[in-house]
Amino acid sequence: MILLFGGEKGGTGKSTLAVNLAAWLAKNKVDVILVDTDRQRTASHWVDRRNHVESLPVVHCAEKYGNVFETVRDLAKRYGQVIVDAGGRDSEELRTALVAAHQVYCPLKASQPDLETSVHMNELVKLARSMNPILQARAVISMGPTNPVITETQEALQILTELPELTLSKVVIRDRKVYRDAMAEGRGIAEMNNAKATAEIEALANEIYGKMP
Repeated sequence: MILLFGGEKGGTGKSTLAVNLAAWLAKNKVDVILVDTDRQRTASHWVDRRNHVESLPVVHCAEKYGNVFETVRDLAKRYGQVIVDAGGRDSEELRTALVAAHQVYCPLKASQPDLETSVHMNELVKLARSMNPILQARAVISMGPTNPVITETQEALQILTELPELTLSKVVIRDRKVYRDAMAEGRGIAEMNNAKATAEIEALANEIYGKMP
């Protein structure tokens, strides 16, 4: 399966979710490759750090820019799972990955600027489905507030119900420092001994892939 993390706004946690799903799959002995289409190379740098730690399961990585359709589809024939990390903008990489992918997750902060960008992402998904009718698309609230008193997440979920091309993920990823620590160390959350964050990633993985045997 080809899983894409994409959207039109940077800093929403696309790379964080992409690398954590890759680490989760590797831990479950799935042959996974990350395709980094963002010239900032966040996912690639994470893989470089990770693969210098011998005790961690290897995650493969490829970098591709421009039209990524053929590359992504070819990699899907050679790896168990493909995860594509697209940059936070409307780009050739994002549009061609949408046509190649089986699922796309659009991470959004629980904030009005992020929600406004999701309107155009909704249109991009609609356009992609004219060429890729099997594409499943979900919005996931990432970096949500950990304080239960703050209602931003609930408000965001309400607004997202008005976007017909995007199904709402049942998972909310909270803004936790451990995610940033894991990125810096080349690790996945499950390798960081943080129960709450691990539960979030496992819930997202189960939603996407189902429970591994």
